Formats: sequence, structure tokens, C-alpha cells
Amino acid sequence: MAKSRDRAVFRCGECGHTPPRWVGRCPECQTWGSVAEAGAAPVGLRPLAGAVTAGAVTAPARPIVEIDVEAARARPTGVGELDRVLGGGLVPGAVLLLAGEPGVGKSTLLLEVASRYATAGGPPALVITGEESAAQVRLRAERTGALHPALYLAAETDLAALLAHVDAVSPGLLVVDSVQTIASPVAEGAAGGVTQVRAVAAALIAAAKSRGMATVLVGHVTKDGAIAGPRVLEHLVDVVLQFEGDRHSTLRLVRATKNRFGPADEVGCFELTDGGIQGLPDPSGLFLSRRPEPVPGTCVTVTVEGRRPLLTEVQALVARSTLATPRRAVSGLESSRVAMVLAVLERRGRIQLGDRDVFSATVGGVRVTEPAADLALALALLSSRAGAPLPADTVVVGEVGLGGEVRQVNHLARRLSEAARLGFAAAVVPASTPEGLDADVGDMILLRAPTVAEAARLAGL
Repeated sequence: MAKSRDRAVFRCGECGHTPPRWVGRCPECQTWGSVAEAGAAPVGLRPLAGAVTAGAVTAPARPIVEIDVEAARARPTGVGELDRVLGGGLVPGAVLLLAGEPGVGKSTLLLEVASRYATAGGPPALVITGEESAAQVRLRAERTGALHPALYLAAETDLAALLAHVDAVSPGLLVVDSVQTIASPVAEGAAGGVTQVRAVAAALIAAAKSRGMATVLVGHVTKDGAIAGPRVLEHLVDVVLQFEGDRHSTLRLVRATKNRFGPADEVGCFELTDGGIQGLPDPSGLFLSRRPEPVPGTCVTVTVEGRRPLLTEVQALVARSTLATPRRAVSGLESSRVAMVLAVLERRGRIQLGDRDVFSATVGGVRVTEPAADLALALALLSSRAGAPLPADTVVVGEVGLGGEVRQVNHLARRLSEAARLGFAAAVVPASTPEGLDADVGDMILLRAPTVAEAARLAGL
């Protein structure tokens, strides 16, 4: 009989892929340095696929029409903007992963959600904090008005102790802040490692599904803004939420990147204040300046975050430069798009900007990355260069091409309807805008422009 040989098994710590040999970069997820030896498996003792026998089942299979769905109905959290992103609320047994930069307001938001959940009656809410003491969280709850007798709080970093609290309280909502601080006694490595995060997440997901307990896991992010930990963590959970916001602004956005129970393209808007965090059902006012007279270099556009149109003001300042290399400063916009628009204005519009300092920004701390704001940026630059203001009741929507043409953008009807609702009387739009759109925007006048030069003429520049 041939002697069984041991063959090393290699596994990627990020995605779990098992390459046949060690490689420096995982061929599946393209992560460097994540492949490590996972132990040796005796080749001669591996079970065959046909040797697996039938085992016990947890519940018999039934026709799909007989499955009761009432137990899986979403329960509103009491925070309207979060319910919008989730698709109605928290589903019993669902596991959510909320990630964001430090200090953006994740703990404050979830403490508010847990308090609203406890206030609504039914099962209590349980918050497990691994980063702060219970007294620190109690102080925050007192400051934000999140105190309630049905809201339970514990400071733990051990998975076994966490599950013991779950058994004792039997909550309907569990918040773990954060999953990287919890350690499992049966897994190797320190808390926050790939093995530990995978083991803790698997245990919490099993507990949530068996109890019908909605669970929210707070996750850390890397310096690039990606969710820290193994990529498999995002595959295991039901919903992945990204909490975004500028440290110097009160605006916060909750964006769903994965949602098994609702839309994955919704965005919730919040305002972080000293008294806590509040939803913003109509946040367009944060992104517009209030001034008695129009100012050169400002232009209003309509961006779309998820499914929500938001009016945003784009500002530009063009000034004579005293430096050999003029400055280009960008805030809230994509620097590559700003450079492209400047090149189009110089080459196609014959506007001399090479000897000028150019500063461009958005109002309210919002970040605009979609091409639909290109035309507004171009007209703001032209307005600042000429010293002539644009009409205060006009919005500008359109993508600028390298040939100087104005291209069509998506969701144009939704954008113009929002602008008309807020009182804007005219809109500069691409020439390819359908004629039937005029009837959908009421009394708003649509100025169709095929090129940037024509758009500037229609806007009075």
C-alpha cells in the first residue's frame, strides 16, 4: 500500500480562495500578502464526494406559497432616513454591517436607533460596546436624549460573554460596536484579525438567524475608505451600509452598497449636531447659499444621490496669478473632471485660463463626483472669468464632452422636477433633451444647448 503523503494547503485570508501553491498575490481578490499556509491535509485520507450521506434536516421543505412571511416583515426603526435606505426598516434576523471613518457618528446614530427601537415597545434593544466604557455611552445617551428602560447596555470584548448577555436579555435588536473589538476564545489571533473577525461574525450571524434578532455590526475602515477585515464579511451579512461625511461639515450620508431586503441605491441624509443626529428629509437647503444678489462664479446644479435629487451650488473663482505655475485648488469636486473642463474651455471655448489661479468648490461640504455637474462648473468658471453673474433662478445640468458638446445625463426628469419644486424658473439642459419633458416640469423653461458656448449664451454670459 502506498504511503499517504501530506500536501500543504494555502488559503487567502481575505476571500478564502485556496490556490494550489503559495503566491504573493491572491489570484481571486488580487490582495497582496494575504495567502498563507493553512496546515497540511493528508492526501490519502481525503473523503470522496460520494461518501457524504444524508443527515438530519432542520425543517422539512415546503411549497414556497406556504411559507409565512409575516415574521420577516421589516419593522421601522423610527429614524426615517435610515428606513429609507433599508427599504422600510429592520428585518428580524437580518444582519447589517455599518462602516465609516472614526468620528463620523456611527455610534451616535446606532444609539439613537436602539433608543427608538426600545421606545416602540416589544423586545428590548441591547448595545454591546467594545471601544468605550458603559459610563461613556451612558453620558452620550443622556446628551442626545436616548435613555430608555428597555435599552440595555454592556461593555464586553469577549464573544462568550456577549452571547451570555444575549441569552439573558433576549433582545429584538443587537448592536455590536465594533466587530473588530470582539474576540472569540476558539479562534486564533488577536481581536480584529482576519480569523477572529470571521469567527465572531459567523457566531453572531448564527445567533441572529436562530433567534430572529436584528443585528447591527459596526465595522472599521482602512485608510482608503474600504471596509476593514476579510472580504467574506461583506458576503455573509445581509446589508452593507457606508456612513460618509466630512469632519468639517455637519452633513452625513448613509449609503447602501448591498441590501437583500430593499434597494441598494438609496441614500439617507443626516445632520450631526451637539444634540445628536437628525434626519434631513429635504437637505437641498444645506447646499445652497442665501444672498440678496447674484454673485459671479456661482451656479446651481442638480445631482442625484442614489434615487434622491439634491440641488447643489458649484462655486468658482478665477483670479490673476502671481506665480509661475498658477494654482488649481479643488474642494468637493473631482480634480480630474475640473482639469478636463478647464482644458475644454481653453481649447474649444478659447478662454485664456493658463495664467489664472482657479479655485472651485461646492457649498455645504457635499461631494459631487458625477459628470452631470460638468456644465455647471464650466458656466461658473466663465461667470467668474467674465465677472458677470448667472441668473439666480436658473439651474444647469449636463455633461461636458472633450469636443465641447453638452451630453445627456440620466434621471433628468427627476432632477428638473426637484428644481421646479424649489422655485427655479429656467434650466439649461442638453440639446438632446426630449420635447415631452417640458410638460413634466410645469412652468419651468428649458433652454437646450448643444455646446458649452451656446449654454453660456443662453445663460446670459
